Amino acid sequence: MTEKTGCVWLIGAGCGSADLITVRGLRLLRQCDVVVYDDLIDSALLAEAPRQAKRIYMGKRCGKHSAPQEEISRVLVEEAQSGRRVARLKGGDPYVFGRGGEEALALRDAGIPYEEVPGISSAIAIPAAAGIPVTHRGVSRSLHIITGHTAAGGLPDGAAHLAALDGTLVFLMGLSHLEQIAGSLLETGKSPDTPAAVISGGNAAHPAAVRATLGTIAQRAREADVRPPAVIVVGGTAGMDLSGTMDKSLRGVRVGLTGTDEMAARLRSVLEPLGASTWHVERALVEEFPTEEGLEALFRDRRWLVFTSANGVETFFRRLRRERVDLRRLSVCKFAVIGAATGAALERHGILPDLCPSDYTSESLAAALTERVSPEEDVVLLRSQEGTQQLPALLREHGIPVRDVHIYTVRTDMETAETDKEVLETLDYLAFSSAGGVERYFEVHGAVPEGTVCVCIGGVTAAALRARYEKPFLTAASISAEGIAETVLKHRRLSCGKI
Repeated sequence: MTEKTGCVWLIGAGCGSADLITVRGLRLLRQCDVVVYDDLIDSALLAEAPRQAKRIYMGKRCGKHSAPQEEISRVLVEEAQSGRRVARLKGGDPYVFGRGGEEALALRDAGIPYEEVPGISSAIAIPAAAGIPVTHRGVSRSLHIITGHTAAGGLPDGAAHLAALDGTLVFLMGLSHLEQIAGSLLETGKSPDTPAAVISGGNAAHPAAVRATLGTIAQRAREADVRPPAVIVVGGTAGMDLSGTMDKSLRGVRVGLTGTDEMAARLRSVLEPLGASTWHVERALVEEFPTEEGLEALFRDRRWLVFTSANGVETFFRRLRRERVDLRRLSVCKFAVIGAATGAALERHGILPDLCPSDYTSESLAAALTERVSPEEDVVLLRSQEGTQQLPALLREHGIPVRDVHIYTVRTDMETAETDKEVLETLDYLAFSSAGGVERYFEVHGAVPEGTVCVCIGGVTAAALRARYEKPFLTAASISAEGIAETVLKHRRLSCGKI
């Protein structure tokens, strides 16, 4: 044990998309040294933890049960005793059947400072997402949350009086006992015509929402093949449908994302507002690549500095800060970029690109540079070690001196790769945002699941996929996150006969 003991934050992550976490929970997550997480945590939340933070998965893996509670508590105590700040991410709210209380007691007994950060409970959020309010004026004036996990013989002990209540009954972790729960309520006086619903939502692998009556809900749920985790709602509000009226053309569609956290965030920003659920199934980590000399040597003379990705921009300026380079030294240089996102990254550092072709391709950039580079100038490419040779080859063909400087490299985050495998079989679409992402995906996962439609961001990425994958796939018309979203949306509408 170190002289300084760390702490543990028991953070409720909410249910479903990452932006349902509280502001406080997100702030603490961004400060942690270790994040300990379970199943059904949005992968976007893991990306919010610091890059260097240790990630410890304690959920189900490869058909095995989740880690015993004693093991989870032991890990929390040991990590904190090592002086680390631990973010314990739990779905929903830690204290609503989340066993957060047991973890808090273990931490208190070990003398570990801890704090509980409330989250949106699945008892409220999952029904709400399906359009069911758990209370409503004139329909339900009370809410009762019951565990169904111990209800093998029907309702939990002492809970037979629930049948006499007029409020909303919400059962968590009770799908495997749905028939017994419904039967016990009927036997103790609940009307068979009482509205009921079973919802599997949030980040569940097989989303479903079944509405029926108490007398028929068990049979209807079996027919719909509803799978856990699921929430059972019994009462008048279960018959209501207050689903939002925003355009959710991709509701229920599951999209796998590949690439860096930044690219995944851009894809989420255009897919999730349309109702899609997203999973980061190949998380690429960007790491600086050492160069033989300091970056300042690259702009001693007039030349073009060329960036092909936002990652290159961020790595470049991060190194300049570390090497204490005065940015006024850049005044002798001109800047070229591929893509609006790369240009926006450059602008965030106070520099407007001198050149950004309308077509986000190496061919277009090479053609534009050929027209703009003067005889006394040369070109420095600041990019990934994994970049293709297409751009430098095109420039050299036109007699332009090129120096290809690798300032970063990309590798797959293997800590999350195992958990991602469990999600793959449920995907409707798989989005590839780079040729490198294609290679890394197949190295980790081996194959594309049957029935999953692949979508490529552009021609170079499509060529990489074609070399690995024989089946038909989609290629976005524009090389951008928006292009991928538009391609998915168009294909979905065609598949559903809406175009």
